[in-house]
Amino acid sequence: HVQLVESGGGSVQAGGSLRLSCTASGRTFCMGWFRQAPGKAREAVGDVHTESGDTYVPDSVKGRVTISHDNAKRTLYLQMDKLKAEDTAVYYCAAGKYGGACPGEGRLRDLSRFELWGQGTQVTVS
Repeated sequence: HVQLVESGGGSVQAGGSLRLSCTASGRTFCMGWFRQAPGKAREAVGDVHTESGDTYVPDSVKGRVTISHDNAKRTLYLQMDKLKAEDTAVYYCAAGKYGGACPGEGRLRDLSRFELWGQGTQVTVS
C-alpha cells in the first residue's frame, strides 16, 4: 500500500522560513498538509490536486504558505515564510486516492477523504 514519508521539520527563528517535503510511494490524486499544536484541533494548511497541480491555501496562512507538487517525484512541498511562534506544531502530510473536490476547503474539512497519513514532523518556531 502507499506510504507517505515526510522530511524537513526542525527549529527555526521567528521570521524565518522552512520547507517540508512529503514523498508518496505510489500514486495519489489529492495531497495536503495539516498541522496540530498541543491542545488544539488539527488545522488544514492547504492541498493540491496532483494531476492538475491546482492548489488551495486557506486565508489563515495565505501569503506565508506555498504548496507545490512534483508529479514525477510524487513529492509534496510546503514552503512556509515569515514564520511565527503560533506556527509551532506537528505537521502532517496526507493523501487521498481520489481527486474529487480537490483542492479546496471542502476537501480539507473532510479528513476521512485523506486515507493516507504521514508520521508527522515537528516544526518549532521561537
